[in-house]
Amino acid sequence: MMRLPFTQIDAFADGAFTGNPAAVMFLERWLPDSVLQGIAADNNLSETAFLVAHDGAEADFELRWFAPKLEVALCGHATLASGHVVLDALPDLPLARFLTRQAGLLTVARDGDGLAMRLPALPANRPVTQAEESAVSAALGTLPVEVWARGHDYLVAVFDSPDEVRSLQPDFAAILALAPGVDLMLIATAPGEDSDVLSRVFVPACGVDEDPVTGSAHAVIAPLWAARFGRPQFSAAQASVRGGRLGCRVEGDAVILSGKARTVIRGEYDLPDAALNG
Repeated sequence: MMRLPFTQIDAFADGAFTGNPAAVMFLERWLPDSVLQGIAADNNLSETAFLVAHDGAEADFELRWFAPKLEVALCGHATLASGHVVLDALPDLPLARFLTRQAGLLTVARDGDGLAMRLPALPANRPVTQAEESAVSAALGTLPVEVWARGHDYLVAVFDSPDEVRSLQPDFAAILALAPGVDLMLIATAPGEDSDVLSRVFVPACGVDEDPVTGSAHAVIAPLWAARFGRPQFSAAQASVRGGRLGCRVEGDAVILSGKARTVIRGEYDLPDAALNG
Protein backbone atom coordinates (compact mmCIF):
# COMPACT_ATOMS: atom_id res chain seq x y z
CA MET A 1 0.00 0.00 0.00
CA MET A 2 1.31 3.44 -0.98
CA ARG A 3 0.09 6.22 1.29
CA LEU A 4 -0.07 9.65 -0.35
CA PRO A 5 -0.68 12.79 1.73
CA PHE A 6 -3.04 15.33 0.23
CA THR A 7 -4.38 18.79 1.05
CA GLN A 8 -7.66 20.21 -0.19
CA ILE A 9 -7.66 23.95 -0.79
CA ASP A 10 -10.43 26.41 -1.63
CA ALA A 11 -8.82 28.72 -4.19
CA PHE A 12 -10.08 32.25 -4.92
CA ALA A 13 -12.21 31.92 -1.78
CA ASP A 14 -13.85 34.84 0.04
CA GLY A 15 -14.73 32.70 3.05
CA ALA A 16 -16.09 29.31 4.05
CA PHE A 17 -17.75 27.27 1.29
CA THR A 18 -16.62 29.62 -1.49
CA GLY A 19 -13.92 29.37 -4.14
CA ASN A 20 -12.88 26.36 -6.19
CA PRO A 21 -11.73 23.24 -4.30
CA ALA A 22 -8.53 21.59 -5.51
CA ALA A 23 -6.59 18.64 -4.14
CA VAL A 24 -2.81 19.07 -3.94
CA MET A 25 -0.74 15.88 -3.80
CA PHE A 26 3.06 15.65 -3.56
CA LEU A 27 4.72 12.59 -5.13
CA GLU A 28 8.26 11.26 -4.82
CA ARG A 29 8.16 10.36 -8.52
CA TRP A 30 5.69 10.42 -11.36
CA LEU A 31 3.20 7.58 -11.23
CA PRO A 32 1.57 6.15 -14.38
CA ASP A 33 -0.92 8.50 -15.99
CA SER A 34 -3.72 5.97 -15.49
CA VAL A 35 -3.05 6.03 -11.74
CA LEU A 36 -3.04 9.83 -11.60
CA GLN A 37 -6.29 9.90 -13.56
CA GLY A 38 -7.83 7.34 -11.23
CA ILE A 39 -6.88 9.34 -8.15
CA ALA A 40 -8.34 12.51 -9.69
CA ALA A 41 -11.57 10.65 -10.49
CA ASP A 42 -11.73 9.44 -6.89
CA ASN A 43 -11.15 12.97 -5.58
CA ASN A 44 -13.96 14.17 -7.89
CA LEU A 45 -12.91 17.83 -7.72
CA SER A 46 -12.51 20.20 -10.64
CA GLU A 47 -8.77 19.43 -10.53
CA THR A 48 -6.20 17.46 -8.60
CA ALA A 49 -2.71 18.96 -8.75
CA PHE A 50 0.23 16.55 -8.63
CA LEU A 51 3.71 17.84 -7.78
CA VAL A 52 7.16 16.27 -7.98
CA ALA A 53 10.30 18.10 -6.81
CA HIS A 54 12.26 19.50 -9.77
CA ASP A 55 16.03 18.99 -9.83
CA GLY A 56 16.80 22.01 -12.04
CA ALA A 57 17.48 25.60 -10.99
CA GLU A 58 14.59 27.16 -12.90
CA ALA A 59 11.73 25.67 -10.84
CA ASP A 60 10.90 24.19 -7.46
CA PHE A 61 8.36 21.60 -8.59
CA GLU A 62 6.99 19.94 -11.70
CA LEU A 63 3.21 20.33 -11.82
CA ARG A 64 0.42 18.49 -13.62
CA TRP A 65 -3.36 18.85 -13.30
CA PHE A 66 -6.01 16.17 -13.73
CA ALA A 67 -9.76 16.79 -13.93
CA PRO A 68 -12.09 13.85 -13.20
CA LYS A 69 -12.03 12.77 -16.86
CA LEU A 70 -8.70 13.95 -18.29
CA GLU A 71 -5.41 15.80 -17.86
CA VAL A 72 -5.68 19.51 -18.64
CA ALA A 73 -3.15 21.80 -20.30
CA LEU A 74 -3.59 24.70 -17.84
CA CYS A 75 -5.36 25.09 -14.52
CA GLY A 76 -5.21 28.34 -12.59
CA HIS A 77 -7.06 27.57 -9.37
CA ALA A 78 -5.09 24.36 -8.68
CA THR A 79 -1.86 26.26 -9.33
CA LEU A 80 -2.91 28.89 -6.80
CA ALA A 81 -3.78 26.06 -4.40
CA SER A 82 -0.36 24.45 -4.96
CA GLY A 83 1.35 27.77 -4.28
CA HIS A 84 -0.66 28.16 -1.10
CA VAL A 85 0.47 24.75 0.17
CA VAL A 86 4.14 25.30 -0.75
CA LEU A 87 4.38 28.83 0.68
CA ASP A 88 2.51 27.80 3.82
CA ALA A 89 5.00 24.97 4.39
CA LEU A 90 8.03 27.16 3.56
CA PRO A 91 7.40 30.56 5.18
CA ASP A 92 10.80 31.94 4.11
CA LEU A 93 10.17 31.18 0.43
CA PRO A 94 8.92 34.34 -1.34
CA LEU A 95 7.89 32.64 -4.59
CA ALA A 96 6.80 29.14 -5.61
CA ARG A 97 7.87 28.14 -9.15
CA PHE A 98 6.14 25.38 -11.08
CA LEU A 99 7.33 23.82 -14.32
CA THR A 100 4.42 22.53 -16.42
CA ARG A 101 4.32 20.44 -19.58
CA GLN A 102 2.23 22.73 -21.77
CA ALA A 103 1.96 26.10 -20.00
CA GLY A 104 5.63 26.68 -19.23
CA LEU A 105 6.87 28.13 -15.94
CA LEU A 106 4.14 29.41 -13.60
CA THR A 107 4.72 31.26 -10.34
CA VAL A 108 2.73 32.01 -7.19
CA ALA A 109 3.93 34.77 -4.85
CA ARG A 110 2.75 36.20 -1.57
CA ASP A 111 0.56 39.28 -2.07
CA GLY A 112 -0.51 40.89 1.22
CA ASP A 113 -2.92 38.46 2.86
CA GLY A 114 -3.44 36.66 -0.44
CA LEU A 115 -1.50 35.32 -3.40
CA ALA A 116 -0.55 36.53 -6.88
CA MET A 117 -0.18 34.02 -9.70
CA ARG A 118 1.40 34.57 -13.11
CA LEU A 119 -0.20 32.74 -16.04
CA PRO A 120 0.34 33.12 -19.78
CA ALA A 121 -2.12 35.48 -21.45
CA LEU A 122 -4.39 33.53 -23.81
CA PRO A 123 -6.38 36.16 -25.70
CA ALA A 124 -9.50 35.00 -27.52
CA ASN A 125 -9.12 37.11 -30.64
CA ARG A 126 -10.66 35.02 -33.42
CA PRO A 127 -14.19 36.03 -34.40
CA VAL A 128 -16.32 32.91 -34.86
CA THR A 129 -18.39 32.05 -37.90
CA GLN A 130 -22.12 32.66 -37.97
CA ALA A 131 -22.70 28.91 -37.66
CA GLU A 132 -20.46 28.74 -34.59
CA GLU A 133 -22.22 31.72 -33.03
CA SER A 134 -25.61 30.10 -33.62
CA ALA A 135 -24.40 26.87 -32.00
CA VAL A 136 -23.08 28.74 -28.95
CA SER A 137 -26.36 30.65 -28.64
CA ALA A 138 -28.34 27.41 -28.77
CA ALA A 139 -26.06 25.81 -26.14
CA LEU A 140 -26.49 28.78 -23.78
CA GLY A 141 -30.17 29.31 -24.53
CA THR A 142 -29.77 32.96 -25.46
CA LEU A 143 -27.94 35.17 -27.95
CA PRO A 144 -24.65 36.81 -26.83
CA VAL A 145 -23.57 40.18 -28.16
CA GLU A 146 -20.33 38.63 -29.47
CA VAL A 147 -18.56 35.29 -29.52
CA TRP A 148 -14.77 34.96 -29.71
CA ALA A 149 -12.51 31.93 -29.92
CA ARG A 150 -9.02 31.01 -28.71
CA GLY A 151 -7.84 28.11 -30.85
CA HIS A 152 -10.16 25.13 -30.51
CA ASP A 153 -10.12 25.02 -26.70
CA TYR A 154 -11.81 28.24 -25.58
CA LEU A 155 -14.99 30.07 -26.60
CA VAL A 156 -15.99 33.40 -25.05
CA ALA A 157 -19.60 34.61 -25.18
CA VAL A 158 -19.89 38.30 -24.31
CA PHE A 159 -23.15 39.69 -22.87
CA ASP A 160 -24.33 43.20 -22.05
CA SER A 161 -25.38 42.64 -18.45
CA PRO A 162 -24.47 40.46 -15.46
CA ASP A 163 -28.10 39.40 -15.09
CA GLU A 164 -27.97 37.74 -18.50
CA VAL A 165 -24.93 35.71 -17.41
CA ARG A 166 -26.49 34.75 -14.07
CA SER A 167 -29.74 33.59 -15.70
CA LEU A 168 -28.10 31.29 -18.27
CA GLN A 169 -29.41 27.71 -18.30
CA PRO A 170 -26.85 25.95 -20.51
CA ASP A 171 -27.41 22.69 -22.34
CA PHE A 172 -24.28 20.74 -21.42
CA ALA A 173 -24.80 18.10 -24.12
CA ALA A 174 -24.96 20.91 -26.67
CA ILE A 175 -21.74 22.41 -25.25
CA LEU A 176 -20.04 19.03 -25.70
CA ALA A 177 -21.24 18.98 -29.31
CA LEU A 178 -19.58 22.33 -30.03
CA ALA A 179 -16.17 20.63 -30.20
CA PRO A 180 -16.41 16.83 -30.06
CA GLY A 181 -13.28 15.21 -28.66
CA VAL A 182 -11.87 18.54 -27.40
CA ASP A 183 -11.76 19.63 -23.75
CA LEU A 184 -13.57 22.85 -24.66
CA MET A 185 -14.11 25.63 -22.13
CA LEU A 186 -17.09 27.92 -22.78
CA ILE A 187 -16.91 31.24 -20.93
CA ALA A 188 -19.89 33.57 -20.55
CA THR A 189 -18.90 37.06 -19.43
CA ALA A 190 -20.29 40.58 -18.99
CA PRO A 191 -19.54 43.82 -17.17
CA GLY A 192 -20.17 43.32 -13.46
CA GLU A 193 -21.93 45.23 -10.69
CA ASP A 194 -19.88 44.91 -7.49
CA SER A 195 -16.92 43.81 -9.63
CA ASP A 196 -15.73 45.08 -13.00
CA VAL A 197 -16.41 41.74 -14.71
CA LEU A 198 -18.75 38.82 -14.01
CA SER A 199 -18.39 35.39 -15.63
CA ARG A 200 -19.53 31.79 -15.62
CA VAL A 201 -17.50 28.89 -17.01
CA PHE A 202 -18.65 25.54 -18.43
CA VAL A 203 -16.32 22.57 -19.09
CA PRO A 204 -18.43 19.39 -19.35
CA ALA A 205 -15.74 17.64 -21.42
CA CYS A 206 -13.54 17.59 -18.31
CA GLY A 207 -16.28 16.16 -16.13
CA VAL A 208 -17.14 19.57 -14.63
CA ASP A 209 -20.38 21.01 -15.99
CA GLU A 210 -19.88 24.41 -14.32
CA ASP A 211 -16.55 25.27 -12.75
CA PRO A 212 -16.77 27.23 -9.47
CA VAL A 213 -13.89 29.71 -10.09
CA THR A 214 -11.56 29.38 -13.07
CA GLY A 215 -8.10 30.91 -13.27
CA SER A 216 -7.41 29.81 -16.84
CA ALA A 217 -10.66 31.40 -18.04
CA HIS A 218 -9.44 34.75 -16.76
CA ALA A 219 -6.15 34.28 -18.61
CA VAL A 220 -8.41 34.22 -21.70
CA ILE A 221 -10.78 37.09 -20.90
CA ALA A 222 -8.37 39.44 -19.10
CA PRO A 223 -6.81 40.77 -22.35
CA LEU A 224 -10.30 41.31 -23.81
CA TRP A 225 -11.63 43.30 -20.86
CA ALA A 226 -8.38 45.19 -20.24
CA ALA A 227 -8.53 46.44 -23.84
CA ARG A 228 -12.18 47.47 -23.48
CA PHE A 229 -11.65 49.20 -20.13
CA GLY A 230 -8.51 50.92 -21.42
CA ARG A 231 -6.57 49.87 -18.31
CA PRO A 232 -4.56 46.76 -17.46
CA GLN A 233 -6.13 46.00 -14.07
CA PHE A 234 -9.67 45.14 -13.00
CA SER A 235 -11.67 43.08 -10.52
CA ALA A 236 -13.57 39.93 -11.44
CA ALA A 237 -16.16 37.61 -9.91
CA GLN A 238 -17.43 34.21 -10.98
CA ALA A 239 -21.17 33.64 -10.50
CA SER A 240 -21.19 29.93 -9.73
CA VAL A 241 -23.07 28.47 -6.76
CA ARG A 242 -19.91 28.69 -4.63
CA GLY A 243 -18.64 31.92 -6.19
CA GLY A 244 -15.23 33.51 -5.96
CA ARG A 245 -13.29 36.69 -6.60
CA LEU A 246 -10.09 37.50 -8.46
CA GLY A 247 -7.96 40.50 -9.23
CA CYS A 248 -6.75 40.58 -12.84
CA ARG A 249 -3.79 42.47 -14.29
CA VAL A 250 -2.39 42.16 -17.81
CA GLU A 251 1.39 42.51 -18.09
CA GLY A 252 2.51 42.02 -21.69
CA ASP A 253 2.14 38.34 -22.55
CA ALA A 254 1.20 37.40 -18.96
CA VAL A 255 -1.87 37.74 -16.75
CA ILE A 256 -1.44 38.20 -12.99
CA LEU A 257 -4.37 36.81 -11.01
CA SER A 258 -4.66 37.60 -7.33
CA GLY A 259 -6.87 35.98 -4.73
CA LYS A 260 -7.08 34.18 -1.43
CA ALA A 261 -6.83 30.48 -0.63
CA ARG A 262 -7.64 28.48 2.47
CA THR A 263 -6.85 24.93 3.55
CA VAL A 264 -10.01 22.93 4.33
CA ILE A 265 -8.91 19.26 4.48
CA ARG A 266 -5.67 17.42 5.24
CA GLY A 267 -5.51 13.65 4.82
CA GLU A 268 -3.96 10.59 3.21
CA TYR A 269 -4.90 8.68 0.09
CA ASP A 270 -4.25 4.92 0.26
CA LEU A 271 -3.16 3.58 -3.12
CA PRO A 272 -3.19 -0.23 -3.35
CA ASP A 273 -0.12 -1.87 -4.85
CA ALA A 274 -2.40 -3.55 -7.37
CA ALA A 275 -3.24 -0.13 -8.85
CA LEU A 276 0.43 0.35 -9.72
CA ASN A 277 0.91 -3.16 -11.08
CA GLY A 278 -2.24 -3.42 -13.10
